[in-house]
Amino acid sequence: MDDAGLVKLLSPDGWALLQALPPYDERFALPLAERLQKDGFDAGLVAAALTQSRLRAKARGKLGDFAEGMLFTVAGLEQATRLEVAAHHARRYRDAGCGYVADLTCGLGADALAMAGVGLRVLATDVDETTAALATVNLRAFPEVQVRMGDGLALDLAAEGVDGVYADPARRTGTGRRVFDPRAYSPPLDEVLAVRATVPALGLKLGPGIAHRDLPHDAEAQWVSSDGEVVELGLWFGPLAPDGPGRSALVLRAGSASALRADPDGEDDAPPVGPVGGYLYEPDGAVIRAGLVGTIAHRVRGRLVDPTIAYVTSDALADRTAWQPLATAYRVLDDLPFGLKRLRTYLRERGVGRLTIKKRGTAVVPETLRRQLDLRGPSEGTVVLTRVAGQQRVLVVEPV
Repeated sequence: MDDAGLVKLLSPDGWALLQALPPYDERFALPLAERLQKDGFDAGLVAAALTQSRLRAKARGKLGDFAEGMLFTVAGLEQATRLEVAAHHARRYRDAGCGYVADLTCGLGADALAMAGVGLRVLATDVDETTAALATVNLRAFPEVQVRMGDGLALDLAAEGVDGVYADPARRTGTGRRVFDPRAYSPPLDEVLAVRATVPALGLKLGPGIAHRDLPHDAEAQWVSSDGEVVELGLWFGPLAPDGPGRSALVLRAGSASALRADPDGEDDAPPVGPVGGYLYEPDGAVIRAGLVGTIAHRVRGRLVDPTIAYVTSDALADRTAWQPLATAYRVLDDLPFGLKRLRTYLRERGVGRLTIKKRGTAVVPETLRRQLDLRGPSEGTVVLTRVAGQQRVLVVEPV
């Protein structure tokens, strides 16, 4: 959003128009824009309002009902923390005894909003003037939050009296391309990590693809998934990591939260490899990223189907408390060598017309395979394409 569009939206008429728009529907956006302009609304205001309406609709998946009173940019919404994840961030600070948190890269304010929601005072900063202005609007209902435009790393944290620091460095260029070198983050990762010398209670939100070898030795590194999607890596230091340094996974699914931590006694070491049993377990992506597939295998008394593949198999179904929701379990119905003709014949004989295709360790493209299978019939099925002992196999499964 440019400054002119923001000024128009924040006028009384602009805000009233935005709040009066119907739920966004791409099919009706152009006719609605034309009608509003015929009714006398400025074309620039109409464009800005409809853009915000579209972004609000998209933001509901991350921010729920709060999205209806917020303003967004495309880039800001892309990096904004999901509200349920931000709530877990906020509780870390609260449980660590923090009372005043500096959010050095507040963006549109999702994390600051969650922190205020658990009773924390927040000093929220952003180097971008427009972003800071939008955060001010988005956090207007929270007197516990002070928003400033400026470089958060330039703050005198001791003089400000903060006892916790949070940062979510930007990991995209101005053109939207991802940045993979931590030195090219904005601000650079090393500069943010240096803050813990002044304020030990430091928390960072990073992309989940960082290699284990590159993690700070004094951090709890927690990979987080939300409804099956790995959304972030959190690094937590000092009192924000009460169990000390290590790797963990946080799985958020259907309103529940389950955590799994690397076992100091080695339960997450490489598990045995063996033949496919009666059950197959697919660990959640956060569990895989955290390197905790071995812990799941230990819990279900299972083994890997291949040393390079994150599927666990067992001969008997373990108690659900051992794996749910950290993994998804399937009953194995058949184990077949991979072959297009063989699989097509198998599925047609069973009348499978709707097929879920899962894959790991294979170059097969599910949509291409589905077309080649030319499925027909009233039944549904699920297949897992993977390697078993180095060989391409098809596991016919059903959810437990």
